[in-house]
Formats: sequence, C-alpha cells, structure tokens
Amino acid sequence: MSKSTISTFELFAMFPDQEAARSYLEGRLWPHGPRCPVCGLGERITARKSGFYRCNQCKEDFTVRTGTIFERSHVPLHKWVYAMYLLVTARKGISSMQLAKEIGVTQKSAWFMLHRLREACGSDLDKLQGLVEIDETYVGGIEANKHEHKKLKAGRGTVGKTAVLGMRERGKGGRTKAVKIDATDTQTIQDVIVQSVEVGSMLHTDEAAVYQAMGGLFFDHESVNHSEGEYVRDGVTTNSVESVFAVLKRGLIGVYHHASAKHLGRYVDEFAFRLNDGNVARHTLKRLDSFVSRVVGKRLTYKALIA
Repeated sequence: MSKSTISTFELFAMFPDQEAARSYLEGRLWPHGPRCPVCGLGERITARKSGFYRCNQCKEDFTVRTGTIFERSHVPLHKWVYAMYLLVTARKGISSMQLAKEIGVTQKSAWFMLHRLREACGSDLDKLQGLVEIDETYVGGIEANKHEHKKLKAGRGTVGKTAVLGMRERGKGGRTKAVKIDATDTQTIQDVIVQSVEVGSMLHTDEAAVYQAMGGLFFDHESVNHSEGEYVRDGVTTNSVESVFAVLKRGLIGVYHHASAKHLGRYVDEFAFRLNDGNVARHTLKRLDSFVSRVVGKRLTYKALIA
C-alpha cells in the first residue's frame, strides 16, 4: 500500500459512524471550538444533544452542517466523508450510479450529493504565476453521432459544444485553473486570463489570434504554431495544459458519459481540484482535509440545481 494513501477499510475504521464523522468535521471546521454560523461568535455557545449547539448571543440553534454543503441533508455524515474520499481519490471521478451503490442511497440522492461536492471544489481565488500554459478545448457530443432530432444542422467542428479554458503553471506541483466560458472571443478569454493569472507572468499558448494581444503590457508571451506541426520550440509548449484536457475528457466520456452545458462548470471545478489540492502526490487525509476546508458557505439547494 502506498504511503500517500489509505484504503477504504482504513477509512471505515476511522469513521465507522456518524458520531466519528461529526467529531472530525467539527475539529476541521471549528479548530477553536464551535462558532455560530449566524453571528460568527464562539464565546456564548451551549452544547445540546445529538450535535446541536445553541448560540446564546443570537438565540440560534445550529450544527456543523449549518452553512455548509451538508445543510439540510438527511444523509449521515460518515457517508458524506466516504463520498468525499471517493471524489478525491478517483482520478477520473465517480458516477452517481456507482456512489449510490457504494453508500446505499438512491441514484437521485447520489447525483445531488456529487453536485454539492463539486460546488465545494470551486472558487480558488489564488492567481497562477510564473510560466503558465493556456489553451482552450470544446466539450460535447459529436454532431454526426447525435440522434437526428438533436442535430443542430449548423455545421461540424465546435457546433453544439461548450468551450473550456485551461491554465496550468509549469513545473512540479503546478496549479491548474479551468473555466467554462460562454464564448471564445478575444475579450472573454482575455478577461478570464487577467482574473486568473498574476500580472508579469510568462504565457505559453498556441498560435490562435485571441492570445496574441496578451503579450506586452501585462504579460510576456510565447506561442507555438500547431497548424504547422510545431508543438515544442525551445521549451515553449502547451503539452501540460493539454494533458489536463485529456484527463477531463476521459472522465466525462468514460465515467459521466454526458455533462450538460448547464452543469459543466462544476465538473470542470472537480477535475481542477483533483489536480491541485487533490493531487495524488499528497496523502489522502491531507486531500480530505483540503476538501473539508472548502465546504463552508457553499450550500446548493436542489431547487437551485435543477432551476
């Protein structure tokens, strides 16, 4: 067994029931004791039964679920911990059908759980820096393979597909950002890059015109000409970010089979998280800790999900 991971059997021994999972989550989210999610204070808290607490300042009752992705969920917390474990250790993700079988819930509940977990994967505000590779890809069904009534009949190539912009720092442990974008025009792509990459960084891209204006004022820029068969030139390449797309597409095709444009952003966040805080080079428990630190303030209701 690798020293950087723990087995499912070991995880079950650590979190055999809801009480053990609750203690773990409270320790991670409240390292200095319970804090009220309403007023933010922790000085006048009274412990009650079954994991409930009363804030004597604002008279609110709360649990460790309140204000997190677990809020109002009837799924026991140790099943949530196991679902998080599966999400951070499955290189290409886990389907709702598989999760339903693993933890003993309906497929509908598993689907909702996974989207709540993906909601926690997003919102990494730290900008990339140094040497950053950038490229875009398109996700969606091939027009020729669609049923006749679903064909758009507007051409081939990117028709009917959704664009994803990927950015990855060069080097060991380089961080990754990936964003679903509604258009691939120059303004949209440049806005995302400025929001995601530290000014003064070196950008490596392909020859697409939308990237050519990025060099100069804010960034240094080098490109390779894929249309002429050039993929590496004196260290200039986009191979690293293209490997991100390879994993993303293998997961979407082989595990999820289909991701609608409406929900694609969350799937992209999930894969980016696994390449960053969920990197297999980190110990499983460290990856799990990183995930738990993101669950606060990310509540997703079923009504909002299917709206």
